[in-house]
Amino acid sequence: MAPTFDDGSSLFNFVVRDGYGVKGLVDLGVSKVPERYVQPPQERIEKSSATSLEVPPIDLSKLGGPFHEQMVGEIVHAAQTLGFFQVINHGVPLELLESLKEAAYDFFGQEAEKKAVYKKGTSPSPFVKYGTSFAPEKEKALEWKDYVSMVYTNDEDANKYWPQHCKEVSLEYLRTSVDMVQKLLNVLITDLGVTLENSEIVDNLIGTKMVNMNFYPACPNPDLTVGVGRHSDMGTLTVLLQDGIGGLYVKVEDDMNSTKNGQWIAIPPISGALVINIGDTLQILSNGKYKSAEHRVRTTSDQSRVSIPIFTIPKPTQKIGPLPQVVEKDGVAHYKEMAFQDYMNNFFGNAHEGKKSLDFAKI
Repeated sequence: MAPTFDDGSSLFNFVVRDGYGVKGLVDLGVSKVPERYVQPPQERIEKSSATSLEVPPIDLSKLGGPFHEQMVGEIVHAAQTLGFFQVINHGVPLELLESLKEAAYDFFGQEAEKKAVYKKGTSPSPFVKYGTSFAPEKEKALEWKDYVSMVYTNDEDANKYWPQHCKEVSLEYLRTSVDMVQKLLNVLITDLGVTLENSEIVDNLIGTKMVNMNFYPACPNPDLTVGVGRHSDMGTLTVLLQDGIGGLYVKVEDDMNSTKNGQWIAIPPISGALVINIGDTLQILSNGKYKSAEHRVRTTSDQSRVSIPIFTIPKPTQKIGPLPQVVEKDGVAHYKEMAFQDYMNNFFGNAHEGKKSLDFAKI
């Protein structure tokens, strides 16, 4: 008989401190979601009430060709509205995408003791971390997710410290995605009226890169939980590989002049496509022209699922703030300038709560 974990502290110790994670609960055979994972009604995801995004993916192979301006228009429009779009012909080999998903299942399929080697405080590198939920010490309700996070410093460190099950494919994923990220940022920054010739802006925006592997075990009560709570990403651009199961939802911002304002839209998986979303840093640099996307993830009772994002962010010492050319055009700055480290400390110092992290940067 599976333990009930009626004692909240014993569950917390098992899942978080001992490193068993949500998968450990599922492996024990829990038949209902423990109380600590039950979300308040307003945070639960009503699958039946959500609509799906009905916009075709953007074909990046058309950039630089006869349809260049059309593609630029589609990228900019998506960044200004939903903050989410999908891309195909992105330059990342399709067989690599399949290998990434397999590697993620291999890593999370290990015994808990082998994954717990990478827990904060015991990991052989401060740049590799295995954990569960987002900020378990601060959350009233935990997220139904385990993850491993790998910050890229250089190839030597990655080969030495990243987990054996996933380091080679994760490094290749990173290498093959950088060109795409640079192309997208060139389009977005240029459209703000900024000349990029001999400019370090793009390089500064992606000075740090991080690959995460997220694992969402099958959940006995998906209507009561979330895989990831409402949030926007703190960085510049996020590249996301979904599996074929789905579960990603994005909120339509209230100022879009749309009939769907405030609604949640499902981002359906498209075979071979990657999801791109705008982060807070790009919203700040554009003085609010581009929208970081508030999003969340639903769990499923049918089967476990994985997702694999690359987060591109500035280096901690990098100053972020609205670009002068944009402020001159707008006549006023809506965000203050700060070191990215300060923004990052605020982001990780709180539980997920929509786009509230952006309040820290507002004037």
